[in-house]
Amino acid sequence: MSVTRSAVTGVGSYLPENIVTNDDLSKFVDTTDEWIVERTGIRQRHKAADDQPTSDLAVQAALRALEAAGRTAADIDLIVVATTTPDMTFPSVASIVQRKLGAPVCNAFDIQAVCSGFVYALSVADGFVARGLARCALVIGAEEMTRLMDWTDRSTCVLFGDGAGAVVLEPVEGQGTPADRGVLGFALRCDGNKTDLLYVDGGPASTGTVGHLRMAGNQVFRHAVVNIAEAVTAACEAANIQISDVDWFVPHQANQRIIKGVGDRLGLDEDKVILTVADHANTSAASIPLALDTAVKDGRIKPGDLVLMEAMGGGLTWGAVALRM
Repeated sequence: MSVTRSAVTGVGSYLPENIVTNDDLSKFVDTTDEWIVERTGIRQRHKAADDQPTSDLAVQAALRALEAAGRTAADIDLIVVATTTPDMTFPSVASIVQRKLGAPVCNAFDIQAVCSGFVYALSVADGFVARGLARCALVIGAEEMTRLMDWTDRSTCVLFGDGAGAVVLEPVEGQGTPADRGVLGFALRCDGNKTDLLYVDGGPASTGTVGHLRMAGNQVFRHAVVNIAEAVTAACEAANIQISDVDWFVPHQANQRIIKGVGDRLGLDEDKVILTVADHANTSAASIPLALDTAVKDGRIKPGDLVLMEAMGGGLTWGAVALRM
């Protein structure tokens, strides 16, 4: 039976020029490079310039994804941006990206699921493309998490950075089997009872301020390993594949210990795990497409490979997606 699936036809990413190393942080926060690397695997993060909003990062990643897909802004008919750090309360980053790209009038909106945002956004865009409602969708994860940091809190400020990643989704015809190219299966979750484990202590309808990120790190770690493993298993079931079938595991780049914990729980071969957290820290919704682009560009992920992606973030939200490149 012939089915229409949404396939990733181009990937791109962007990191701001300003690099902040662990040693840089140690000059004004009570921390050391050794402490950060041992607990997180992070060695540096990128920080956007004061006059460089999230939409600027998103546009650069989008242009690179479009180029990789052999498309231009004129081809776009859907823009979905996953972000928790928008330029403004409104309009959406997606609408600003549309203007900056010079894209035609189309469907454009933001998704807010924090670190899980890219997986959520991909699922939404997949629905449009697979149903024939879009033929060239731009899905972007873009964040400036450094804007939310309390730079006196060493338990959080060392963990996050800024960046953006994007993919182009286009329809392809398949036979309805796991051998098809494109998105094969999803699992999305949220447990609002755990909002107090990872949140920002501000907002327009509460304090009228942006606020700072707060996290109960140990509890988040525990929930992440268990919840992500369950979502990955569910996504594999939805895609009718086995964990052993997966060629590459592209996790949310939050913490190397979490990634290892999930991998161990699932019995994943470490050689199949894409790790980029050392180079850009936790970039929230941007981290999966950043890691995906790295592995595509260096030749590890090739056309036809089965890729599994996962994330967990504030909400708590979490999810996983299986796709064939």
